[in-house]
Amino acid sequence: MLAKPRPLDLTGAVEAGIAAEAAGLDALHGHLKPIEIIERSAREFRGAIAAVSSFGADSAVLLHMISEIDRTLPVIFLDTGKHFEETLGYRDALVADFGLTDVRVIKPDEAALERVDPTGNLNETDTDSCCNVRKVEPLARGVEPFRAWFTGRKRFQASTRAALPAFEAVGSRIRINPLAHWTTSDQADYMRAHALRENPLVAYGYLSIGCFPCTQPVQPGEDARSGRWAGHAKVECGIHLSGLEKSLTDASL
Repeated sequence: MLAKPRPLDLTGAVEAGIAAEAAGLDALHGHLKPIEIIERSAREFRGAIAAVSSFGADSAVLLHMISEIDRTLPVIFLDTGKHFEETLGYRDALVADFGLTDVRVIKPDEAALERVDPTGNLNETDTDSCCNVRKVEPLARGVEPFRAWFTGRKRFQASTRAALPAFEAVGSRIRINPLAHWTTSDQADYMRAHALRENPLVAYGYLSIGCFPCTQPVQPGEDARSGRWAGHAKVECGIHLSGLEKSLTDASL
């Protein structure tokens, strides 16, 4: 009796194809100026691309560039329920400044919060699980309708981002980091040149801004993300790691 043929791993084939596509785009466009990367990507993925923004310390630059190209491009904001009030106010101010017309607020699943974080204090005992329910799973829902999305990540922000490409594959989607090669000087120069509004928390030393229980001011000489999860080995919430990829492909999450 002949053995039954094994089913084709279509998921693996699709992801391999996306990885090759991302590498090709990075080779073709990765060296360009950020606004050129945004313009070409918006054209390449027209109708199927969004931006993800925390409306944090560095968010104004990417959002301003996007508004110069297409103010209707969807912008996804994760409302974790643990943001600083200043972050929410800054979000509303930048939306008005730039005339953004499609900001989508994504929140954690209420049933999941009730199940894993009923008291709202999960961050005190399990930061990874807290990020999973408040950030990773919601963002997976947020980007699910799109083929690609922009982030404002940069290589200088942390040693873990030192080799960050402009284009990278995340499962069957492409994540685009137009500002990957920018320096702190590039960032500051652009802010000044366009008179962009600064997040008010930056003046108090918050150079990377997440949820208020897990964010503190950066100390002199430390990298920009050192104030996140201070005292823990944790350096990323998971939305930029494999946790997001799993959430995009695992229906049980």
